[in-house]
Amino acid sequence: MLSERQSQILERAKRFGRVTVEDLAETYSVSLQTIRKDLNDLCNARLLARVHGGAVLSSSVENVGYDARRLIAAEEKAAIGRAAAELIPDRASLFINIGTTTEAVAQALLRKSGLMVITNNINVASLMRPYPEIEIVIAGGVVRRSDGGIVGEAAVDFIRQFKVDFAVIGVSAIDADGSLLDYDYREVRVAQAIISNARHVVLASDGSKFDRSAPVRVGHLSQIHTFVTDSARPGIRAVCKSHGVRLIETASEPASAPDEPVETARISADDFV
Repeated sequence: MLSERQSQILERAKRFGRVTVEDLAETYSVSLQTIRKDLNDLCNARLLARVHGGAVLSSSVENVGYDARRLIAAEEKAAIGRAAAELIPDRASLFINIGTTTEAVAQALLRKSGLMVITNNINVASLMRPYPEIEIVIAGGVVRRSDGGIVGEAAVDFIRQFKVDFAVIGVSAIDADGSLLDYDYREVRVAQAIISNARHVVLASDGSKFDRSAPVRVGHLSQIHTFVTDSARPGIRAVCKSHGVRLIETASEPASAPDEPVETARISADDFV
C-alpha cells in the first residue's frame, strides 16, 4: 500500500506528467533522500519510471502490473463503477470482462438482485460469490497469472454460448480515433466475443486510458452503446456523438466545450428496451 505522501506524488505525476526530487522535497518539507525512497517505491510498483532528477509516469506502451493499476485513479474508478451499475436492472444477464474498472462495476452491482453474471475474471467471481442474489457463471480456459483473467479459445467458445442483456467491458487504451486497444491478443478475442453476444455494451474506462497505447485492436467506440468515464477528451466526445454512443461522465466538472453538454443524469434500464 502507498503512503499518503506517495499517493499524492503519484497524483502529481498524473497531473503534470513528471515530478522532480527537489520540487517534491520542498513541497513536503522532507529530505531529498526521503523523496528518492518514495520514488523508488513507486517505481518498484511500476507506477512511475525514474528519470534524471525525478520520475515520470510509466511508459504508455508498458502494461502496468494489475495490483498497481488498482491504485491508479481509484476514486474515479469507483465513481465509474457506480454510474455503470445504475444501467443494469435487477434480473438482468450480463458479461463482465477482466479489468480493475470492471471490478469496480462488479462491486457496485452487489446491491442488485437476480443477476446472472458470466465472467472471465476470477476476481469478479470471487467478489460476487458470497451473494446469493447473484448467479455467477465463470468461463473455462487458461488462467493468466498476472491478473486472474481467463483467456484462450476455450473461453471464447464458452462466451459464444450466451446471448445476454448487457456487457460491461474494459480496455487497456483508447486511441484518439476511437480505437479500443489491449495488450494480449487472447484477451482481445474474449472481449470481441463478449461484444458480439450482448444486446447492450457498456465500456467502463477511466481517463488515464486516453494517455496509453497498446498494440492489439479490440474494436471501435462505434461498437459500444454506452461509454462511462470520468472525463472524456474533446476528440473522444466527438467520436461518441458521431456514432450515437451515449457518453456518461462522472467528474463533477468535466472538461468540455460549452456546446457539447455532458450527460450526468441517472439512466433507467427502460432507455435500452
